[in-house]
Amino acid sequence: MKKKILICAVIIALLSVAAYGTSAFFSHTQKATNVITTGNVKIELQEISASNANGGATPLEGEISVLPGAEITKTVKVKNVGSNSAWIRLSVDTAFLLADGVSGTPDTSLIKFDLNTKNWTEKDGYYYYNTSLEPGETTEPLFTHVSFAPSMDNTYQNSKALIDITAYATQKAHNGSSVFEAAGWPAAD
Repeated sequence: MKKKILICAVIIALLSVAAYGTSAFFSHTQKATNVITTGNVKIELQEISASNANGGATPLEGEISVLPGAEITKTVKVKNVGSNSAWIRLSVDTAFLLADGVSGTPDTSLIKFDLNTKNWTEKDGYYYYNTSLEPGETTEPLFTHVSFAPSMDNTYQNSKALIDITAYATQKAHNGSSVFEAAGWPAAD
């Protein structure tokens, strides 16, 4: 008799498990898709020469012939064309390509700039704009003129002076309280 009761209990237990496994449950699934648009940091380097014949400013392109003691107009600014505030820095590299057959070590200190030290600060080979640049704003010029020393001698005759300017930007939001504390600068070329 105990065997029959045990067998009946096992059969009832197996039927209960089978019934439980095949029973339906009410369920519901809901999905939410959140689209989060990120902003961007984008700048435009502006180099402007002297006023043209029509009174408007023109981009400085190509080669300009100069003599020792010459001063040329070259205004360098940066415009924030992105959608977020940015910290700005510039690098200015100068070099001479001496004419064929001329030997010697060119002296790049013969090229001078009228640097704007009120709005820009030089540190570690870069010029940092002292305040953040809001979308649509343009910096004050880093410089407006380039001059060539009167002491340039025949070593520089038919040579080329190269002035390479590179602009860098990094986001202002959540990135330090000043341009000098900012991180995430793009790598130098």
